[in-house]
Order: sequence, then C-alpha cells, then structure tokens
Amino acid sequence: MKIGTVIVEDEDLARRRMRQLVEPFSDLEILGECSQGVEAVQKIKELRPQLVFLDVQMPELNGFEVLERLDRESMPMVVFTTAYDEHAVRAFEENAVDYLVKPISRGRFEKAMARVFRLLRSEEASASVDRLLRVLNQSQSKTEGEEPISRLTIRNEDRVAVVKVSEIRYIESAGNYVSVNVKDGAHILRDSLNHLEKQLASSHFFRVSRSALVNLDYVCEFQPTFKGESVVVLDTGAKVPVTRGVRELESALRSS
Repeated sequence: MKIGTVIVEDEDLARRRMRQLVEPFSDLEILGECSQGVEAVQKIKELRPQLVFLDVQMPELNGFEVLERLDRESMPMVVFTTAYDEHAVRAFEENAVDYLVKPISRGRFEKAMARVFRLLRSEEASASVDRLLRVLNQSQSKTEGEEPISRLTIRNEDRVAVVKVSEIRYIESAGNYVSVNVKDGAHILRDSLNHLEKQLASSHFFRVSRSALVNLDYVCEFQPTFKGESVVVLDTGAKVPVTRGVRELESALRSS
C-alpha cells in the first residue's frame, strides 16, 4: 500500500530537491505540494496524507502554526525540514520526531525514511504523533510565558549582525523574508512577520497592516492620505501605510 505524502516547502529549489529524494522510494506517493502555510493546512485536511515533509520557516504560517491548525484526526507523521533552527532540532530529537537539516543529503534522507517506515508499519506511529502534539503544546506554552526578545541575530553571508529590538523602526514582510529597518538601513531576515510579532508581543510594536510592524517609540506623525487611508511617519522620515486598526493605533500612540 502506498504512503500518501505531501511536500511543504516555500522555495522551488527545495521542493525540487525533495521530489528527487522521494522518487526512489516506490512506497511513497506524492499527493500534493505547496509553498505556503495556509495552503498546506488546506491540502493536508483535504488529502489526509500519512506523511508530510514540512518546512519549519515559512512566511505567514510557519511549520508549527500549520500543525496547530490541523484537527487531531488529520495529523500525519511529520518530517520537519529546517535551515538553521537549532532549538527546534534539539526539541525534535529529544521527543523522537524526525527532522532534516538543509541542505539535505541523500544518506541522511534514507536514514529518516527508514525510521518513518518503521514507525508507520508498527503501532508506534500514533505514539509518534502524540509526542509531536506534546512538543507543540510545550513550545506554545513556553512561547506564551517567555519575556520578549531584546536582540535579533541576522545572518548576512559571512557575518552575523546583532540588532537591538529597541533600535528597530519597523519590520516589513518581503516575500519569504522580512526587512528589519533600523536608523541607518535595513537587514534581511528569513522569517515570517507573524512569528516575529509573537516574539515582540510585549514590546512597543504595533501591526499597522498585513505586511508591517511599527515601533511606536519612533512614530513622529500620523497622517491621512488622499485614498482615505493613513500613514505613520517615523523619526527617519520613513512613511509606513496603515491599513487596519487605526483607532487602536491612535490609542496605543497616546499611551506609549
């Protein structure tokens, strides 16, 4: 019997590589592929695969958030893929949930599949899913109880920039990345705006649109535009459109 499989990767090259790795395994049948978290939730609920290769870092919804939106009955076996999330790797390893670190070698993939086949063909499969759910619950509880981060570390080719959260003016979504704007320029970080918003929940950041967070400490003006919308003007002169929560923003500015 074929094992129904869905591939969730936000980059074309990563999906192509995963297809190449899956192809030699005749027991696997790729039911679908997707590049975004929202689409992944829909496909998994619709196709009900037994196995999902799931990217941890994606825009809008990350891998954790995808799984949080699935019903218990729809929860498949999951092999996570990650480029650099060392904390997730340790958590998965300790709780017997498999993962693959990019770039994925064929040898490492084969080891992961040997483990997946063993679990799927035994009574351990449901236990593995239960462990995954516990990891998600623990991760969510920990996040909700954590203090907000004070610094971001951003990899830029051969160096790592350390950016103080207190010095960030605004953050904008830029496809699969976010642009972290400070006084003297911007840094590009591979992360989702939703994920950063949770990390900055207790800081002076406000979600002014679907694609932007603004640090209220640096807002100098609040202006209407000709289109009936508004913009906030920051101390750097940058103007960020406001498309939602105008009254809430005005209230937050008064109290900040």
